[in-house]
Amino acid sequence: MARSPTLAELRRYAIARSLFKPVTLPAAIRRLGFVQADPMRAPARAQDLILFQRVRDYRAGDLERRYERLAIEEDAFVNYGFVPREMLALLHPRTPRQPWDEATVRRAREVLDFVRERGAVHPREVGEVFVHHGRVPGYWGGELNASTRLLEHMHHHGWLRVRRRESGTRVYEAIRHAEQDESPSARLARAQALVDAIVALYAPIPSPSLGYLVTLLRYGAPHLSVEARAVVKAARERYGHAVVDGTTWFWPADENPVSRRHQPGEGLRFLAPFDPVVWDRRRFEMLWGWAYRFEAYVPAAKRTMGHYALPVLWGEQVVGWANMRVERGHLRHQLGFAGARARDAGFQRALDEELARFEIFLEQGN
Repeated sequence: MARSPTLAELRRYAIARSLFKPVTLPAAIRRLGFVQADPMRAPARAQDLILFQRVRDYRAGDLERRYERLAIEEDAFVNYGFVPREMLALLHPRTPRQPWDEATVRRAREVLDFVRERGAVHPREVGEVFVHHGRVPGYWGGELNASTRLLEHMHHHGWLRVRRRESGTRVYEAIRHAEQDESPSARLARAQALVDAIVALYAPIPSPSLGYLVTLLRYGAPHLSVEARAVVKAARERYGHAVVDGTTWFWPADENPVSRRHQPGEGLRFLAPFDPVVWDRRRFEMLWGWAYRFEAYVPAAKRTMGHYALPVLWGEQVVGWANMRVERGHLRHQLGFAGARARDAGFQRALDEELARFEIFLEQGN
């Protein structure tokens, strides 16, 4: 590359490469490499909001409805979400950081035999048969069957896969992951492929954010943590990079952030809190000059943006945020602005168009 990019060029590059022209659902998942999932629906789940901006004619819930027919998997990467099926060979067999004790292994084997016999099981079925496992605290309060928690852990350990969802609940079936070459070179190659996927999804990435994202791989690939750290140490040899305003930024080696082809669209978009464009809060503040916060778990009295504020991207600027809800079949919205309120006719027209598009997106799924 002839010269280092400016911060403005990095901003345009970040938007244009991630918010590509809408494609089919399988193509979008392959291109992204990972779609983060979240169960909260306000007014749609994060995975649907992410795909809505990248898939032609996407409707809320399409991913769940079409899941069994797609070559994808629910699994852990840097967070929990959806990955192309071929990525499983990079993530499994997974050696969790906290091995099971003998009693848990015994219970898991009993449950696995039951799953294999049934072919596919709903957690309710397992809970009825293994009620003697007792109950455990839920993640967000209350209690749930210990067998339900065990199914989640068996999925993470690679004993089960998600076959489909029924009304949002995972239905599991047994799976056997292929053995992998455990030679040092093969392990390093898998770690390189995983870090490449991180860079491809979140580029351009400030150096501290790349380090943080690779630490999150302890969730999806804890057994490759040493190799992943080695990839980060060699990042300058593997990825395109430049120092901009005192920070080293990284991107895929075959891309050029200063290329004129990186031109953001002129419309307005509501982005999920976990959308790749805005996921990295450090990068967000560097590119747009203000701090965006996800406040769903902040007490209501302490919120400054709202329960589930969606960043509002207009052209190449994130001008503020929107809180959305459906009341009596009608979409309601409330805007907040990072600076002065946008009042020109172009903004209002773009807002009206996106709201109309958003209503169509919500029609089937919610």
